[in-house]
Amino acid sequence: MTTRALKSADDLLGAGLIDQAALERVRPVAERYAVALTPTVAALIEPADPKDPIGLQFIPNEAELYQTNEERVDPIGDEAHSPVPGIVHRYPDRVLLKAVHVCPVYCRFCFRREMVGPGGNGMMSPEELTVAFDYIRSRPEIWEVILTGGDPLVLSPRRLLTIMQGLSAIPHVKIVRFHTRVPVVDPQKIDADLIAALKASGKTTYVALHANHPREMTDEARAACARLVDAGIAMVSQTVLLKGINDDPAVLAELMRSFVENRIKPYYLHHPDLAPGTSHFRLSIEEGQKIVSALRGHVSGLCQPTYVLDIPGGHGKAVIGQNAATKQAEGCYAVSDFNGNDHLYPPSAD
Repeated sequence: MTTRALKSADDLLGAGLIDQAALERVRPVAERYAVALTPTVAALIEPADPKDPIGLQFIPNEAELYQTNEERVDPIGDEAHSPVPGIVHRYPDRVLLKAVHVCPVYCRFCFRREMVGPGGNGMMSPEELTVAFDYIRSRPEIWEVILTGGDPLVLSPRRLLTIMQGLSAIPHVKIVRFHTRVPVVDPQKIDADLIAALKASGKTTYVALHANHPREMTDEARAACARLVDAGIAMVSQTVLLKGINDDPAVLAELMRSFVENRIKPYYLHHPDLAPGTSHFRLSIEEGQKIVSALRGHVSGLCQPTYVLDIPGGHGKAVIGQNAATKQAEGCYAVSDFNGNDHLYPPSAD
């Protein structure tokens, strides 16, 4: 078992996760998009199985070098709603605070894959954080701040504490939410110091856990989540619906039940975004609707996530359960954003 993070094609070869024949196929992908696997993730992968659902999420694939016409660098339109560095203000009552653009692992389907990693924007400077806090402070309609990136829990407790103390001084912010994979990919990092930092603001703290397959919910991951929940931090889940990984009602049911058993409320099931080089992960919306419909009546209502699409161009999320997305021309659907405006998906290629 490897004891260090794997960050290159050669690292994957040395850990036995790819063979020599695959090295030359993987290397150009690893040069194009960031690679990182923690020891925890590497230990979960079954390298002899080319369809291993953990390996498919984290080991580069030559299919990533193929980009379709509708894919785009900023698939959900973050930049269109970024008034100051690090802030995305798409919805009236909440903002994203992208404090860091580094992750402990890099998902091969990441919608911010052009912005995260060693070649990305790194970490917000103290000056940028001050500007971001000033922006939040000047807008009393902002009720929730969502820490994302990158993965905010790669930050040290000291840096997290600085952020939480900054938010604690803004009275109209009531909720602070963290979007993270850390409890499942680096569970030992969820320790007393990190938990104390997450609670330091005096606000209500939520942690949204990203996991896509029930095998990710190891004993260590469950214990990490228990430490958070026992400390009074509420948890919700988010999962991406991925071809060949979890596009099976039985697999999704097992994952959602695992969340609920661990006091994590299933929240979002994301249709994959139109990120460059990710078409091999995407199902059609109709296929996704059938899978989600198959959960109804077969698992508890506690286990039902909301199936959503982030409308390309920055128009926000649309619920696309059965009948929520209307088929138009061949391969196109009409979806409505939260303002009641209609959009075509996929959008026409410019």
